[in-house]
Amino acid sequence: MSLIRNKKATLNFEIIDKFEAGVELFGFEVKSIRNKRGSLDGSYVKIRGGEAFLVNAHIPSFQPANSPESFDPYRTRKLLLNKKELHELTEKEKERGLTLVPLSMYNKGRLIKLEFAVARGKKKYDKRQDIKRRDTERDIKREFKARLN
Repeated sequence: MSLIRNKKATLNFEIIDKFEAGVELFGFEVKSIRNKRGSLDGSYVKIRGGEAFLVNAHIPSFQPANSPESFDPYRTRKLLLNKKELHELTEKEKERGLTLVPLSMYNKGRLIKLEFAVARGKKKYDKRQDIKRRDTERDIKREFKARLN
């Protein structure tokens, strides 16, 4: 069950491959995520110096009055991946037109995990086709349901 989702990711991007990573967080950020507060809209994953980072994700503190004064809710957070995955992602990120887009944050036991994808941006006409296909599938399901009842 995801705690935070990036709802626009599947609309704006064509998902090619999915990955899972741990996220380095402060305790008050973990509490905030478990309360489903935060946003992945406009965020992305960047690989620098052999390490992966989640950039521009908004995770507010659990209790703003008790958080440090220097806390930035948009700070860059380190992702925990093994060397093989980092190497694979570095190669894919170098390809033209591919980006690393966060899809969701969720619990896995006690840990908070980030699901992100290697994705390619969609053009406007691709988005229209997806919306049209979704609408027709919905209409077909309605028809079948009406005929069965």
